[in-house]
Amino acid sequence: MHFELIALYGGPDQVMTVTSAFASIVGILLIFWNKVVAAFFKFVHLFRRSPKAASGAPQQNTPKTSS
Repeated sequence: MHFELIALYGGPDQVMTVTSAFASIVGILLIFWNKVVAAFFKFVHLFRRSPKAASGAPQQNTPKTSS
C-alpha cells in the first residue's frame, strides 16, 4: 500500500468545505451580476481605447468672420 496517497485523500469533510466556499462565491457574483459585468466592461474599455482615436478625431473648423 502507498502511504503517500493517503495525503491526497479528500473526504467529505474536506470536499464539502471547498464546495461550500465555491457556492458562496458564485452566489455573491450572481446577486451582483449586473455590477460585475459593468465593471468588467469598463475595465476592458480602458485597455481597448486607442490613442489614435482620441487624437485623430476630426476637428470642426469654424470659419472666423471679421466684422
